[in-house]
Amino acid sequence: MVSSDSHVLPVSTQPPTLTDSQPPAAVRAFVNRFTETVRDGLSRSRPWPELLDRSAFAKPDSLSEAASRLRKNSSYFRVNYVCIVSLILAFSLLAHPFSFVLLVCLAASWLFLYLFRPADRPLILFGRSFSDLETLAALILSTIAVIFFTSVGSVLISALMVGLATVCVHGAFRSPNDLFLDEQDPAAAGFLSFIGVPTSSSVPPTSSSAPSAV
Repeated sequence: MVSSDSHVLPVSTQPPTLTDSQPPAAVRAFVNRFTETVRDGLSRSRPWPELLDRSAFAKPDSLSEAASRLRKNSSYFRVNYVCIVSLILAFSLLAHPFSFVLLVCLAASWLFLYLFRPADRPLILFGRSFSDLETLAALILSTIAVIFFTSVGSVLISALMVGLATVCVHGAFRSPNDLFLDEQDPAAAGFLSFIGVPTSSSVPPTSSSAPSAV
C-alpha cells in the first residue's frame, strides 16, 4: 500500500534559452560576411574565355618580358588566379581525405574553442577548467603537430606550389596587349575587401588646391 504522504520531488523544466538553441551571433556574422565577400569577389572576376583565349598566348622573348607579363596579368586576372589556386588546393585536399578531415577538425577547434567561445564561459574538458592562455597554447601546439607531423603540411605546400606554378606559366605566356589595364580597381577590390584593405576607389578625393586669400 502506497503512503499518501510520500514526498514528490519537484522537477523544474526550464525551456532552452535563445542563446542555447541558436548559434552564436559571432558565427552567423562571420559566415554572412565571408559568403558576401566571396560572392562579391567572384562577381569581380574577369571573363574566363578572356583568360583562356588561345590567340593571346605567345612565347616571351626574354625573362624580363615574362616578368612584365606576369605582373600585368596578375594585376588584371587577380581574382581568377585566386580561384585557380583555391580549386587546386580544394582538389588536393579532397584527394587526401585524412588530411582534409584533420584540417577541418583543426579549423573547427580554433573557431569554436577560442575565437567564437564567449569570454564569460571558460572551457571545461574532462572536469577541468582551462583558461584562455592554456586554450591558446594547446591550439598552437595542436596546429604545429598537425602541420609538421602529419601529411597536412606536405599536401598544402605541394598544392600551393602547383597553383603558383600554374599562375606563373599562364601569366608569362599570356600576352597582355589586348587587356584594359587601366580598369584594375574593381578586380583588385574583390577578396581584399574581406580584410579591409582600401583601394584607390574607396579613398575619398581631396581638394587639389586651397582657396586663395583675397
